[in-house]
Amino acid sequence: METLSVPNVVLFDTDVLIDYGRGDPHAAAVLDAAHQDGISAVSVIVHCELLAGCRDKREQGILDAFMAGFRCVHIDANISGGALGLLRRYRLSHGLRLPDALIAATALAHDWPLVTKNQKDYRFIEGLQLPPY
Repeated sequence: METLSVPNVVLFDTDVLIDYGRGDPHAAAVLDAAHQDGISAVSVIVHCELLAGCRDKREQGILDAFMAGFRCVHIDANISGGALGLLRRYRLSHGLRLPDALIAATALAHDWPLVTKNQKDYRFIEGLQLPPY
């Protein structure tokens, strides 16, 4: 009997993708390894943040082509409820921001590691997997 193989999924934060876009070799190596080992994913919040940073249609086209290589995870009731819980727990004590709460809730809802350069923005969140970057 054959066992079902579940692919490894890694969720990426905006800062890692910005590093990649700036030609950072470490970001390129991390993304390449993730693409080879499984599925690279982003929250729709990350996609929106990157799109908001585009200065013209050419950059939007480059971003669209780049993002085609990622699984984009949209916000559902589970993720929004998780983000509300995170904000209730960490907004006042740690300054958790709404986009970060939604991104963290996405990782937690799917039990995926979140790759980010800004570990300080997330390290206090219980149960969140933050591999070194």
